[in-house]
Amino acid sequence: MTSGAPSGNTQGSKTWSGNFFEDFQLGQVIRHATPRTVTEGDRAVYGSLYPTRFAVPSSAAFAASVGLAAPDGTGHPVEELIAFHIAFGKTVPDVSLNAVANLGYAECRFHRPVVPGDTLSTTSEVIGLKQNSNGRSGVVYVRSTATNQRGEIALDWARWVMVHKRDPEAPAPDAVVPELAPAVAATDLIVPAGLDFSSYDAEAAGEPHRFDDYVVGERIDHVDGVTLTESEHQQATRLWQNTAKVHFNVEARPDGNRLVYGGHVISMARALSFNGLANAQLIAAINAGAHTAPAFAGDTIYAWSEVLDKAEVPGDRNIGVLRLRLVATKGRDPSMTLRGEDGKYGPGVLLDLDYWAFVPR
Repeated sequence: MTSGAPSGNTQGSKTWSGNFFEDFQLGQVIRHATPRTVTEGDRAVYGSLYPTRFAVPSSAAFAASVGLAAPDGTGHPVEELIAFHIAFGKTVPDVSLNAVANLGYAECRFHRPVVPGDTLSTTSEVIGLKQNSNGRSGVVYVRSTATNQRGEIALDWARWVMVHKRDPEAPAPDAVVPELAPAVAATDLIVPAGLDFSSYDAEAAGEPHRFDDYVVGERIDHVDGVTLTESEHQQATRLWQNTAKVHFNVEARPDGNRLVYGGHVISMARALSFNGLANAQLIAAINAGAHTAPAFAGDTIYAWSEVLDKAEVPGDRNIGVLRLRLVATKGRDPSMTLRGEDGKYGPGVLLDLDYWAFVPR
C-alpha cells in the first residue's frame, strides 16, 4: 500500500504532526519528501563537523588514482555516511518524528559512490510491527531505499525505531518481527566500478597498514576523543534535514535534554577510527548497529575497533575487505570492554556498529 493522505494530519489542519505507532501498517510503502541534491558544501560542512581525514573523499586526485574520479576531479565521491545521513533524514518526518529512540540498523549496502550533483530520493516499506508491553509505544521496522536521479540505487538498509502511540487504548497490531541477516555476506558486497588499489599511495593516505597487517580478533584503540557540543550536533541534524523532535526541542523529553542524533555519533566514531584504520577507505556495508545509550552535549566520545573478519576481492585490483566492529564510548575505556560479565553493554558504550570496509591488499 502506498501512502496517500498523511495519517498524522490533525483534523482540519494543514500541518503535519507525524505518524504514531498505530498509523503504520505492515506492507505500507512511503515515498518520502523531499529529494535532496548533494553538493560540495555537504563535503565541506561534514569535514567541519567531524575530524575525518580519509583520502578518497578528501582528495579528488587521490580518488582519481584509485579509479573513483576523473583526472580533472569530476565525479569525486563524498563520504558514504553523507549519503546515509541525507537518505536517513528523508525518512524521519514519516517514520520517526514521534520516536522514543532509533534502535538499530541492519543489511545496509552502499551500491555506488555518491558524488556532488547526485539527487537522492528515499522510499520506505514497513516490514514489521510490535507493540511494547507498556501499551504506550511500539517498534516499527522499515526497509528504506535511496535512489539517484537516474533511478539507480545508491544505498538501502533496514532499521527499527521505537515510536510513541497517539492513543494508548488503540488496539495492538499482530506482532511481526522481520528476520534480518546478522551480516551482509562478503560475496554480496558491491565493489564500486573502477576501484583499483594496485597503485595505492599509502604515504598520501596517512598509514602503511594494509589488509595483511590486520588480524581477526585484534582490537585497535583509536586514542583520540572529541567532546560533543550543542551547536554542532544540532547543525549536523539540520544539515541532514532530520526533524525528529528529540534532537531540537527541550520539551520533547521529560529530562529537558536534546538527544544527540545517533548518526552524529556514528560519523564521529568513524572519523576517529582514522587513527589506526586510515586505509579503510570506503564503507561497503553496515551489517548491524545499535545505539546502546543516549548521548548528550558535553559527552566526550572515544572509539575503538575490533577486526571481526577478512575477505579478498577476486581479481588483480589489490582490494580486500575488513569486517570491523566500531565501538563509541562516553569517556575513554583503555580496557576496550564491550560487555560486562552479565552480558549487558558496558555503562560507557554508546554505539556498537558492525560494518565492512574496502582496504588495499
